[in-house]
Amino acid sequence: MTGNVKEAAMDTGARDSGNALLFLTDEQLRKGIEAMFFAYRGFTADPDRILADMAYGRAHHRAIHFINRSPGTTVNNLLAILGVTKQSLNRVLRALVEDGLVRSEVGQRDKRERHLFLTDAGEALERTLSDAQRDRMRAAYRAAGPDAVAGFRQVLEAMMDEESAARYAALKDLKG
Repeated sequence: MTGNVKEAAMDTGARDSGNALLFLTDEQLRKGIEAMFFAYRGFTADPDRILADMAYGRAHHRAIHFINRSPGTTVNNLLAILGVTKQSLNRVLRALVEDGLVRSEVGQRDKRERHLFLTDAGEALERTLSDAQRDRMRAAYRAAGPDAVAGFRQVLEAMMDEESAARYAALKDLKG
């Protein structure tokens, strides 16, 4: 390849009759990367403010989100989803359990497993955090339109590694 031109193949689905090549300059890619950074900052700003009052951070938010998404999930499954160390997750879970937001139950079949559930207070906090993010996503999706929403999801899914894509697919199949 020459100069600042990058090639990426993109399947355009039903709109086009096949595959189209998308040519992006380094500058266009940089702008996309920067947009992701600033969008993520905006996406996390409201929950960050709510959590700061409780002396919690994003790790607490992610744990609450995925426990809510899959009640009864095991600590090991949550470790795999979050991609954090056991030590850091234990610190987060200890605080959430001590503060009455998460309850941990010993597994019925395997006593070594701990299954995680949100308490009523945990569900209320999760709802507050998610409502703020849903409001922001809903407004952005409405402003962008349905084609952009579908394209955005395709881009996000294409950026996932194989393991993350498999975990995401499993979550997409859950009801709720």
